[in-house]
Amino acid sequence: MKIEGLLFDMDGVICDSAKYHYLGWRKLANNLGFDFSNAQNEELKGLSRRSSINALLKIGNLSFSEEKIEEFMALKNQWYLELIQNMNEEDLLPGALEFIRDAKNKGYKVALGSSSKNAAAILKYLNIEDLFDAIVDGTHLTHSKPHPEVFLLGAQKLNINPENSIVFEDATSGVEAALNGNFKCVGIGNSQTLKQAHLVVKNLGEITINQLEQFFEKN
Repeated sequence: MKIEGLLFDMDGVICDSAKYHYLGWRKLANNLGFDFSNAQNEELKGLSRRSSINALLKIGNLSFSEEKIEEFMALKNQWYLELIQNMNEEDLLPGALEFIRDAKNKGYKVALGSSSKNAAAILKYLNIEDLFDAIVDGTHLTHSKPHPEVFLLGAQKLNINPENSIVFEDATSGVEAALNGNFKCVGIGNSQTLKQAHLVVKNLGEITINQLEQFFEKN
């Protein structure tokens, strides 16, 4: 396989802003009269804001009008935006910056594929927005992962073929999205949770571009 391009999810792959999402969702849950655990937050990984609040309200066994749900989503996002303003390069996950820079230096096209509507703002806080040739975020999407839309749009923007491209994902829904779009996939995190991925590493610091090339030449 000749690799044409690389597509990266953001949360859990490049940086960890999931903790800020958790704080926002937990605050909303507490305001609605129930608690929301870190373990339950794991189930929200890779989901859109709408899918996330649907899951949250299901946990709380609550039902609201569309107008109220929109109000809750806006409130949670306001809290989240306040929290992420303090993000900087120190919030980058181990090896992420070096790996993406190496990929760019070797001539690979690189895209971000995130369901977050705040992805562009976070990349700015992290000072890495210039590393990406294309950015696809929640503002461009009509389908949530495991639908492959986010990565298919990224491949389209890069003018690359999905079957010759690699997605980096930390969530099972993201891995499924990559496979559903006919991409190769590298899971970032737990090898048992992400066993559907073609290759799993703990973080981007555990693999080099050369090793990536060698692995996909053989597989």
